Amino acid sequence: MGIIVQKFGGTSVGTAEKILNVADRIIQEKDNGNDIVVVVSAMGKSTDQLVALAEQITAKPSKREMDMLLTTGEQVTISLLSMALKEKGYDAISFTGWQAGIKTEAAHGNARIMKINPDKIKRELTNGKVVVVAGFQGVSNDHQITTLGRGGSDTTAVALAAALHADKCDIYTDVTGVFTTDPRYVKTARKLDAISYDEMLELANLGAGVLHPRAVEFAKNYNVPLEVRSSIENERGTIIEEDTKMEQSLVVRGIAFEDQVTRVSVLGLPNELTTLSTIFSTLANHSLNVDIIIQSTTSDNKTSISFSVKTRDLEDTITILEQHKSVLNYERIESESGLSKVSIVGSGMVSNPGVAAEMFEVLAKQGVEVKMVSTSEIKVSTVISGEHMVNAVDILHSAFELSKDTTRV
Repeated sequence: MGIIVQKFGGTSVGTAEKILNVADRIIQEKDNGNDIVVVVSAMGKSTDQLVALAEQITAKPSKREMDMLLTTGEQVTISLLSMALKEKGYDAISFTGWQAGIKTEAAHGNARIMKINPDKIKRELTNGKVVVVAGFQGVSNDHQITTLGRGGSDTTAVALAAALHADKCDIYTDVTGVFTTDPRYVKTARKLDAISYDEMLELANLGAGVLHPRAVEFAKNYNVPLEVRSSIENERGTIIEEDTKMEQSLVVRGIAFEDQVTRVSVLGLPNELTTLSTIFSTLANHSLNVDIIIQSTTSDNKTSISFSVKTRDLEDTITILEQHKSVLNYERIESESGLSKVSIVGSGMVSNPGVAAEMFEVLAKQGVEVKMVSTSEIKVSTVISGEHMVNAVDILHSAFELSKDTTRV
């Protein structure tokens, strides 16, 4: 008998019928002799509806009041799911984030979990109850309700699994597992039986939406075994763990991609040791994230720096740079939008030199210009024109033979 944490997203609990189906999935694990803790998101699009309501009141709502508003979405789900379990003859109790002992930093809208006191949950498990916890939320030391930002329910589930020393954390989604790439775009995409924390973390950071990066990072740090499973199909999903022995012959394990990328170039900067730190500290102090960075020095001993940002952040990025022009001392700013990022990921790349060269060769043969490049031990990311994104993913998926099942048990 062990503890299993199950997480169900908004699409899985979008209607009363779906909530009853989720209750059946929970009961299956309970009947196997396990103690069950369930983490749920708000129903369907209810969070978007709450945001829309706030926008009808004010264009600039208080972050504190938005947290008070948005956390009600999960509160609806936990109560309905607990009712569904009781209706089916299984005792259950619902907890909000603060009732579950989830303490966060004092930051509204994107708080991080600082610690969890699982004593109350453990007591209810001892009494034989299924514990249903609201995802995406917690409470700060000064008793302010906070939310965890995008993907917060995934993070809640993994953090609870770590605090409870759970045997496993199952993330139920509308897909059957982690695929070699997004099957909505590449028909030959294949579900992986297993993938390592590091590979999943890279894929999540690079645009794969199946898991939030913060949740994968939590799982890696606390060695929590994850399984991404379908909330509809009753089949095995994808195991995410430290050292997977599955599919070891694959050099590249997956391809991630995202659109709406913009390249920003700051030209004519002074060629000094502090130039890089000054420009990126300025952006970081305004919570602006940059991705791929390229630096070059011109013949007149000036430095130019190019970096990629989300297109939605372009206006704010340029505004901040212009406000600090006297400190940064650059000549001009240029930008190019309509770009996308395509990345290959695989732990096998560490011991297989030439993977990046093969990627560039494949893209060049298709006439795809690579505008920016970033690499690590297990990934290569390229920025290309947005119009080539889907084709680039398709040809790379084929070139690295990701549609082939190379599982070895």
